Amino acid sequence: MSGSNTTYFTNPSTFILLGIPGLETAHIWISIPFCIMYIIALLGNFIILFIVKTEPSLHEPMYYFLCMLATTDLVLFTTILPKMLSIFWFNSREIDFNGCLTQLYFIHGFSVMESGIFVAMALDRYVAICHPLRHSTILTNPVVAKIGLAILLRGCILALPYPFLVRHWPYCRTNIIPHTHCEHIYVVKLACADIQVSSNYGLFVVSSVTSMDMFLIISSYIQILRAIFRLPTKDARLKTFGTCISHLCTILAFYLPTIFSSITFRFVNNVALHSRVLIGNIYLLGPPMLNPIIYGVRTKQIRDRLLRLFTHKGTS
Repeated sequence: MSGSNTTYFTNPSTFILLGIPGLETAHIWISIPFCIMYIIALLGNFIILFIVKTEPSLHEPMYYFLCMLATTDLVLFTTILPKMLSIFWFNSREIDFNGCLTQLYFIHGFSVMESGIFVAMALDRYVAICHPLRHSTILTNPVVAKIGLAILLRGCILALPYPFLVRHWPYCRTNIIPHTHCEHIYVVKLACADIQVSSNYGLFVVSSVTSMDMFLIISSYIQILRAIFRLPTKDARLKTFGTCISHLCTILAFYLPTIFSSITFRFVNNVALHSRVLIGNIYLLGPPMLNPIIYGVRTKQIRDRLLRLFTHKGTS
């Protein structure tokens, strides 16, 4: 394309988010389940944080990591949903360039943090089951705080190149993003340049973080299963394995949609754009809603404390 027919602008003042392309007439109806998901995620994660804070018996590494997960989920959900709902309800599609970069940074940074928290939770289950007598001396509060800080720093550092890469490219022709939020690959596709660096870095982060974290989680659970099978009775094995069920369910809820979305976007070309966008939203927004439900249903201490809370309110 010749320079006379193309206007290049390094930093467009705004981007336009289309929402779900091809389904604009159904935006109001699509907003209903997402709004319900948001309410459930807010209530569920705040309840988890409240219960752990107010119940001294839950001041243990497992529940500290659960609070980290709940906080990460709240930030991730709130980074995406309010703007998405404003598109669906008020047709408010404009997003400031710097606001887009901020949203993009938070989405990728907190997604990496969430993956790291699952590794930390797997470590906690490994120590609790394989070294139960040393659990309190290995995972002390300072150690848990250092793990949390490492998770935070890894997410911040790995996500940092994303906004710089987006800001680096020149843009032309359009500033319309066919998505509900500022997804990195959708933004850089608007650039009038070879975006191979951005594409490769995004693939590197997804593949390295997912593969490394899943390797650590699988390695932990291999050791956990070995310890469980050495227990003398079936009841003891089931009871011990039951303490891992919540964690395994949240891992599956997080990694399966992530892997499916990544494979679909990069290697399957005949998937409709609106399906890609819906899948991308579900893999980001599904786990923050499901995590508190899974832990609320599967974790006896949280379930009992929640029942006592509502029973007390009902009788007061």
